[in-house]
Amino acid sequence: MKILLLSANTLKIPYPVYPLGLDYVTGALGSRHLVKILDMNEFSSPGDLGTAVRSFSPDFTGISIHNIDNTDTINSRDFLAEYKSLMFQIRQNSSGGVILGGSGFTIFPREFMQALAADYGVVGDGEKLPLLLDMLERKEDVRSIPGIITKEDTAVVYGQGDNEIKRCFNPASSYIKYYLAKGGMLNLQTKRGCPYHCSYCTYPHLEGRKIRLLPPERIALEARELQDAGAKYIFIADAAFNADYDHSSQVAAAFSKAGISIPWGGFFVPTSAPPDYFRILADAGLSHVEFGTESLSGAMLDSLQKPFTVTDVFAAHEGALKAGLYIAHYFLFGGPGENRQTLRETLDNVENLGKAVFFFFYGIRIYPHTVLYDIALKEGQIADQQNLLPPVFYRSPDITEREIMQAVEKRAAGRLNWIAGTGESEAAVILPKLYARGFSGPLWEYLL
Repeated sequence: MKILLLSANTLKIPYPVYPLGLDYVTGALGSRHLVKILDMNEFSSPGDLGTAVRSFSPDFTGISIHNIDNTDTINSRDFLAEYKSLMFQIRQNSSGGVILGGSGFTIFPREFMQALAADYGVVGDGEKLPLLLDMLERKEDVRSIPGIITKEDTAVVYGQGDNEIKRCFNPASSYIKYYLAKGGMLNLQTKRGCPYHCSYCTYPHLEGRKIRLLPPERIALEARELQDAGAKYIFIADAAFNADYDHSSQVAAAFSKAGISIPWGGFFVPTSAPPDYFRILADAGLSHVEFGTESLSGAMLDSLQKPFTVTDVFAAHEGALKAGLYIAHYFLFGGPGENRQTLRETLDNVENLGKAVFFFFYGIRIYPHTVLYDIALKEGQIADQQNLLPPVFYRSPDITEREIMQAVEKRAAGRLNWIAGTGESEAAVILPKLYARGFSGPLWEYLL
């Protein structure tokens, strides 16, 4: 069959994200199907997409829905209208079926199926797509596959399965040039799954709590492919790169052995690290560490069910700083139990962190299948069966968003490395100019 895979994500702030998931889906499809990938960042308008769809004439179009919204209470945007426009173009220009998938879809599968009137959906790992296509060819009941839903289904069976994880990266693909020109960043995964229990996070639901480690040597070969294709920076898209210290150290060693000479970075959890951990990674090319710190109040870390303490954060920060790395911390204010005292405690501790960039978010996006969802439901902040596809944020009853914003703005006092929300207004102006001048990578380090 002819299979068209479409990356629908056009969010470019703080930087455009390469559609990594479609490489894995392509790897799972193998040579049995004729596969074409299209990226909406390639097109200036949905109408251009229609022309491309009509030219390829797919039997099925798979739409990868990565972003639901921008998770920012200050400049909140959801993307459903854009997805509806894409669906209209596909239906107008193709008689084939439409299959939805991706991380955003997996969080709200029924809502997206209803809103977009798709034919089928793949919940969880995209590697289940070949099983769906095989059963469709044989005209069998596809609902026997866990994680496959149809427009008629009212229930969703979740589960990650044991599908082989195999990436197919094509350096000749036209859309790669876009990412090389806009910051030079390409990405990869070293593992799937998250063992932590953070109260608001969707990663355990998306990928499972069991960590599925990929072979370090194979990861290094993928990194070398990205480097040889022209990448100037590699972002590791794990939930937390250091969730397994042994494995991440092995990946770093494999990078060195494979001759990875470009910088790389990723998300880290500020737990207690082995001695010289960050120095070892820095020697292998790590340049940027992005900590999901969320709070520097002990009470709030407990409330958010974080797997570390304030002391752990300072120790991890110091280790990364001594290794000469660029450091960013992300904070989420307004969660259950947030009040003036916990806010002040966090801001006081931020003042005592060394050289870093700090991103502050007000209110926490509520997602199903999280502890935060249950808390919000119990407190009456959301209703049972409420459609949360339009962004809904948890807000502490003990402090207002305005109080939080005023306190942060007062502390920031014009410092560029204290960023409220995603920093869209600043980034929208600064980043394109830096990329046009040949700068590469995430670039938030220049805020220092």
